[in-house]
Amino acid sequence: MADPLSLLRLYNVSKKEIIERDGQIIFGEFSWPKNVKTNYLTYGSGKDGAAKEYYTLECLLFLLKHVQLTHPVYVRQAATENIPVVRRPDRKDLLAYLYGESSTSTAIDKSAPLEIPTQVKRTAEDGLEGLPATKKPRFEETHVQKVKEQLAARLDAPKEASVTVDNIKSLSEAMSVEKIAAIKAKRLAKKRTTIKENDDIGMGSDLRVILDMDVDETKDIVAKERQWRTRTTILQSSGKTFAKDIMAILQSIKVREEGRHKAPMAPAPMITPRSTPMRPLPQPAVYNRYDQERFIRQKEETEGFKIDTMGTYHGMTLKSVTEGTNPAIRKPQPSSHGNPSSTPSNEHMSTSASKSNPQILQNKRPSRTPIIIIPSANTSLITMINAKDILQDLKFVSNEEKRKQGARRENEILLQRRKDGGLTVPYRIVDNPLKLTPSDWERVVAVFVMGPAWQFKGWPFDGNPVEIFSKISAFHIKYDEMRVDTNVARWAVTIIELSKTKRHLDRAAIMQFWEVLDAHMIKNKPHLRF
Repeated sequence: MADPLSLLRLYNVSKKEIIERDGQIIFGEFSWPKNVKTNYLTYGSGKDGAAKEYYTLECLLFLLKHVQLTHPVYVRQAATENIPVVRRPDRKDLLAYLYGESSTSTAIDKSAPLEIPTQVKRTAEDGLEGLPATKKPRFEETHVQKVKEQLAARLDAPKEASVTVDNIKSLSEAMSVEKIAAIKAKRLAKKRTTIKENDDIGMGSDLRVILDMDVDETKDIVAKERQWRTRTTILQSSGKTFAKDIMAILQSIKVREEGRHKAPMAPAPMITPRSTPMRPLPQPAVYNRYDQERFIRQKEETEGFKIDTMGTYHGMTLKSVTEGTNPAIRKPQPSSHGNPSSTPSNEHMSTSASKSNPQILQNKRPSRTPIIIIPSANTSLITMINAKDILQDLKFVSNEEKRKQGARRENEILLQRRKDGGLTVPYRIVDNPLKLTPSDWERVVAVFVMGPAWQFKGWPFDGNPVEIFSKISAFHIKYDEMRVDTNVARWAVTIIELSKTKRHLDRAAIMQFWEVLDAHMIKNKPHLRF
C-alpha cells in the first residue's frame, strides 16, 4: 500500500508536480488530507515510554517549498500560516531522505498505522493531457479538409421558407387542445430518455477543437482507465521487508525445534552385572548396590571418583548434603584390606550413598522450564500472591484485593502461559533466589526489580546488577503516576506502567513483558522451553 512519505520522496526526487486542492494533497491518482500523519517520528518521541508523534504531510511539503530559508525564518513563516514545523535535529536527516541522498532513515516507524489514500478519478480531458505525444490521436490534413468541406456545405445549404408575421397562426387554431396535450406529453417523455446535445460549436479558427469533440469513444476509454497491477506489484510494500521479518520468525522456530529435539547426552558408563566378562584394562568403577562384592574388590579404583562407600547422610542438613560431605561427621575409612564391618549400620550407609551418588544423578534429564524471580517484599506491586493473575491472566490485581479474597502466599508457583494455537508453556515463579542451585540459575530468564541494590545480595556475579542484567532480562512494574526509581532509571530495565483504575489497559502493558522476554530467550536461552 502506498504511503504519503514514500510518495512525497518519489515525487520530489523525480520533480513531479504535487497538487494541493480542496484541503487535499494529490499524488497522481492518490490523495490524502493535508493534516494526515506520516510515519516519520518527531525528535524525542517514542523514547523512554513517551508517546509517539509523527510529522504531517502538510508539514513536510511546506519544508520542501521553503527549504532555501534559514531555520529561524522558516519557523516564523510556518507559524504565520499555522503549520507545524520540522524540528532542527530532524531537518538534515529528513531532507537527505526526501532528496534521495539516503534510502531510509532511523526515524521512520515501519509499524506506524497509515491512513488509506483516496482514489482520484481522472476526467477525459486529464486523460488526454496525461498521454504522451505518441499516444494522442493524430489528425491527417485530409481529415481537416473534409471537415472544412462539410462545414461549408452546411453553411451554404438553402434555408427554409422565411416566416413572416402574416404566416403566423395561433396554435389553438391549427390543432385541437387534445392534440397539443399529446404532443407535450410525447416531448416530455422523449426528453427524459435522451441526453441534451451541445449544438453550440465554437467557430474559431482552430478546427482541431471540432475534431476533438468527435473522439467521444477515445474519451470514454481514457476516463475508465485504471492503474494496472500485477500479482507481484500488489504485494509490494514500502513499510515492511517481508524477507527480513519472515527469516527472523523461521530462525526462531528453528532454534526452538533444535532445543526441543536436542540429542540427549551420552549416559555415563555403568558397571555391568557379574555375568558380563571383565575388561582386560582396569576401568573406573561406579557403585552398584547389586554388585557389592565386586565393588569391595575394586575399592582402590573408586577413590579416583571420590566415592565414600562407608559414608552416610544420616543426621546431616540439606545444606551440608548439597555443598559436600563434612569431614567432621564422615565415618572412618575401612582398613587397607577393604573389608567393611558387617553391621546393619554399614548396610544402611551403602544404601544411602547409592541414592545420593552424583554419577547416577547425571543421567537424569535436565529441566527446560524457565524460572522468573520476583521480589519477596510486600511493598512490591507483584508478589507471590498476585503473580499468577498478572503474568498468566494478564490482569493486575493488587495484593490487598487478593488478601481480601482469601488468597495465601505460596513458596513457588508454576504458571501456564497460553500461546496461540491453544498451547501452554510452564514457567516457574520464585521469590527466594538463595535456594536456587547452579543448574537452576542456568534457567533463570527474568527478574522483577524493585530499585534497591540489596535485592541482589547473595546472587551470582557478586551481586552486581549490571552483570546480572546482561545475562537476565530485568523488568520493573510501577503505576503510571509514580516516579521512576533512580537505580531503575540507570539500569538496563524494561519499565511496565499500569493504571490504578483503567484495567482494560493491563493486557497491552503486560504483553510487553512477554514480547521482551521471548526476544531475550531466543538470543540467550534457546535451549529452554518457551
